[in-house]
Amino acid sequence: MRRREFISLIGGSAIALWPTQVSAQQNLRRVAVLDWVSEAGAARLEPFKKGLRDEGLIDGLNIAVTYHFARGNAKRADALAAEIVRENVDVIVAFATPAAHAAKRATESIPIVFGAADPLGTGLVSNLARPGGNLTGTSAMLPDLEAKRLELLGQLIPGLKRVAYIASTVDPAAVGFVRQAEEAAARAGIGVATFRIAGADQVDGALADAVRGGAQAVIIQTLFTLDTKTAKQTALLTARHRLPAIGTFATFAQAGGLISFGPPPEFVRQRAAQFVARILAGTPPGELAVEQPTAFRLVLNQKTARELGINIPVLTLARADEVIE
Repeated sequence: MRRREFISLIGGSAIALWPTQVSAQQNLRRVAVLDWVSEAGAARLEPFKKGLRDEGLIDGLNIAVTYHFARGNAKRADALAAEIVRENVDVIVAFATPAAHAAKRATESIPIVFGAADPLGTGLVSNLARPGGNLTGTSAMLPDLEAKRLELLGQLIPGLKRVAYIASTVDPAAVGFVRQAEEAAARAGIGVATFRIAGADQVDGALADAVRGGAQAVIIQTLFTLDTKTAKQTALLTARHRLPAIGTFATFAQAGGLISFGPPPEFVRQRAAQFVARILAGTPPGELAVEQPTAFRLVLNQKTARELGINIPVLTLARADEVIE
């Protein structure tokens, strides 16, 4: 075969295959992820990606997944949600309550899978068993855990009388967080001073105000410790202000916070992948019950406790799922 004929044949083959490749790309089911954190926190999505693979959903093979990051900004979350809707994707996955609400505001027809702190209390759904509409997902039950977090702080700090609470002004779940903390504190005879801030960049100032107000410890709302970067930043600030602090996910205590108590962070992401698989298989989201965690992790940072002069009781240590030395 002459060289010119060979080149012509190869060129013709490439041209013949191209429409098929384009058609395959166009036939992929499309999933858009809207996450509240920044791109720097993208590693927290790995359990979701693995969950998709476990369900036989391979990005680029039979689905196309795009990732959008709100960077902790409510206006950006709304803009991204509107952009995703214009792309007419098959499923939207929204991680964190503000992101879920942005997705809900953007569409009433595209299925939405959320991972949220309190979907019932914030009005994402009206019923956990049969959510109806175009939403389903997981409830992390986080506001319900505030009484336990306060109890844990009391075990570590004898004579605890005043606690600060760092809450978000942009998270609809913050109302439930604060209410549960205040009710639990009132029962225990503990005062709560709430400091409401818009973003993680204001945590330092809120902690300084808490110290000036006589706080002996601080509860950090989950939104300010969602990913490893913000968890580390917040943990370092609590150490600088020498305030014993409790967060939600293990990453907070692992990053230097005194204590964390909450569901395993991978629970929400893994279950989201399973919801996506069921919706793409034809099940309407409104017929899929919202799921809640059945396991919670207690992580203690012994090194931070020593630096703060806190002796962790033996019984509390024994109950911990992880102790960081």
